[in-house]
Amino acid sequence: MSGVEIGLWSLAGILGLIWLGMHVSIALALTSFLGIWALRDNPQYASRMMALATRESISSYLFGVVPLFVLMGLVVSRADIGRDTFEVANRALGRLKGGLGMATVGANAIFAAITGISIASAAVFTKVAVPEMMRIGHTARFATGVVAGSSVLGMLIPPSLLLILYGIIAEQSVGYLFVAGIGPGLVLTLAYIVGIALMVRFWPSFTGVPRPAPSPVGEGSLARDTLSKLAPIALLIALVLGGIYGGVFTPTEAGAIGALGAILIAMAKRRLGLRTLWQVTLETGHITASICFLIIAATMYSRFLSLSGLPVAVTEWATGLDLGPLGFVLVYCLILIVLGTILDSSSILLITLPLVLPIAQALQLDLIWFGIVTVLAVEIGLLTPPLGLSVFVIKGSIDDPSVTLGDVFKGALPFAAIMVLVLLLIVLVPSIATGLL
Repeated sequence: MSGVEIGLWSLAGILGLIWLGMHVSIALALTSFLGIWALRDNPQYASRMMALATRESISSYLFGVVPLFVLMGLVVSRADIGRDTFEVANRALGRLKGGLGMATVGANAIFAAITGISIASAAVFTKVAVPEMMRIGHTARFATGVVAGSSVLGMLIPPSLLLILYGIIAEQSVGYLFVAGIGPGLVLTLAYIVGIALMVRFWPSFTGVPRPAPSPVGEGSLARDTLSKLAPIALLIALVLGGIYGGVFTPTEAGAIGALGAILIAMAKRRLGLRTLWQVTLETGHITASICFLIIAATMYSRFLSLSGLPVAVTEWATGLDLGPLGFVLVYCLILIVLGTILDSSSILLITLPLVLPIAQALQLDLIWFGIVTVLAVEIGLLTPPLGLSVFVIKGSIDDPSVTLGDVFKGALPFAAIMVLVLLLIVLVPSIATGLL
């Protein structure tokens, strides 16, 4: 077989192994080893290539950003800062028609700016927001759909683990990717809020007919209570994103500052003891090890593909179709959305990027903008069956057994449609992502 044929068979093998239940990093590493063995007919050569990829893939200072932002996100999640942001947003919007759903989206957008983990947002706001929305008359489908839709903001609004992963694979500036994610994140937030207002007005059979939410009861004035809950969050966002955007910190240094700031804020609020901090540190280690293993496997796979010649063949084939940059991006987004129905986000990035990045470069696409488009298209898969990860997290976190998995998927579909519209807008108007660069 030719190198290109071996490369194509490797794609089929990876997808098959993942569908059979093998972890994506093991599937990538195993397929890469067997592929290089087949290309060079030498298992020792394949072993040396794998060892070299392992040593070189995560030996950069840049990779320090991964555990630091994971630690910051976990500390913020454990410190109930998500509940604080929801309470503040509820004060501002709760008495509007559909205001509680809008408050959930707004709180999720703020929470996303200090976590970067969609799954954390889904778990936190399922506990906080869904019972409140159902209590005032919203349907379970709508309440869970709002949480599912707004949870994906965690992977778009910086800091974002998917943007970090894309930056590493595509060898692009993580800081630039963070800045480029701000505009699309705000646009998606606004689109969700407008969508909720329209759904509540014109689709009451889906949303339910809510009663006005009662004003939250609490001590002190509204201004003082809001300030006490939002000031630490605003300070943390300013430290991390302001430091990166202002050129004061590198992304890795910003991650360290953010993690330290999150720990100090949580301790000041008396929501983080030494025992909890130790548990969070262990969990950070587990997540970081998993991510690093993914990166190592992706490096192995990229080197195997380069040896096979498949990226060059695919680039020549794609450019020969004469789709043009816009046609290529639209077809690419469609493929990502379809893959999102069967694979998780990280797997899609690891499998597709080594193949499509050479095409994007040949078409002279802005790889920062291309990264934002990629992450947004991949995130749509978090809301679509059969493998909508955010949907499964919400179902697992909700305490009401009457809410079925099908209800959550049906509730998430309108928000997936809104994401598709925002994706098309960013494809057609790239300055939404690149305007701040």
